[in-house]
Amino acid sequence: MHSIKACGLAAFALLSTCSLSVLADETTPLKAGHEYMVTPNYPNNLHVIDLATDTVLKTCKMPDAFGPGTVQLSPDHKIAYVLNNHYADVYGVELDSCKQVFHASISQQPGEKARSMFAFTVSHDGKELFAVANPTLMLNDRYVVQQPRLDVYATDAGMNAKPVRSFPAPRQLTIMQSGDDGTLYVAGADIYKVDVKTGKFDVLIPSRHWKRPNYSAPDVLYVWNQQTYRRDFSLLYTAAKYKDKKQDPATAEYVYGQFSIDLKSGKTETTDFGPLTEVYFTGMRSPKDPNLMFGVLNRLDKYDVKQKKRLHSATLDHSYYYVSFNKDGSKIYLSGTLNDIAIFDTDSMKKIGNIKLPGGDMALNSSQIFIR
Repeated sequence: MHSIKACGLAAFALLSTCSLSVLADETTPLKAGHEYMVTPNYPNNLHVIDLATDTVLKTCKMPDAFGPGTVQLSPDHKIAYVLNNHYADVYGVELDSCKQVFHASISQQPGEKARSMFAFTVSHDGKELFAVANPTLMLNDRYVVQQPRLDVYATDAGMNAKPVRSFPAPRQLTIMQSGDDGTLYVAGADIYKVDVKTGKFDVLIPSRHWKRPNYSAPDVLYVWNQQTYRRDFSLLYTAAKYKDKKQDPATAEYVYGQFSIDLKSGKTETTDFGPLTEVYFTGMRSPKDPNLMFGVLNRLDKYDVKQKKRLHSATLDHSYYYVSFNKDGSKIYLSGTLNDIAIFDTDSMKKIGNIKLPGGDMALNSSQIFIR
């Protein structure tokens, strides 16, 4: 597969230079022990990026339509599962071959239209896939909103996967991750732990219903499903921290914090990490120093969690939605929005590179980094 970077009008050919970049064939296998990133973008691509060279290795063409492009990897990192087709379908793509090996429609019942709002993931052992369906019955004279459900699929079910189990689910569920003991953790009005055999939802971390003294209710907007080297399931919150029981917003301290679940142990944490000075769409702790927290949207910021202090800010060429790290924590990759990925050095917070993707913008997608 070849991609040619256009160099301008032919009349100016003598004054400009053209570059020809050669991408690997779709069937080129990934190398064991090598570090990669996968990220989707418009019109409907799934890119594999080699982090040794910070270049696009190959591009897999996805079926149907783009959106949102949420990616979850199988535990062996051989299959990328992508929520796509306008939130309506989950596809499994074998990264070595770009071959589609799994497909599940979120709509299951006759006459229903169902969507999953970023709410899917793969089990800890790779044998099952979980997705929350938000169904509506499309009748001749009206639409009828139905009870959301948690659907469980077998990942070896192929191209016409059907749920092997389904359970009623709370409303407003979004991102989720599977713990090492098989527990499913799901973000919604609160953060739940779910028994995937019985469908029982229990509140693990109160969010909307927390009762922290002299705190306002937290505000949470987090729809990016991050799979991290630290094996944690995290999302950001903002809140007002009042000085006393009067709860006067004029004298309150406004803070950023993080809900976090250790997927190995199930241990939870609710931690303020710094002052609320601006909005971040995603944040992540450094894999080499969990006391360092990074957040991104219009700027890239670094925090000392224990001191609850912002250490450094980096200006960006444009907004980025998604932050992720290489395994040794030396580089930060910023993705989402347009069709480029910015690379920053974690120590100096200086930009050290940029990866231009074939195709259009990444929008609300997620980019996962892994070692094969």
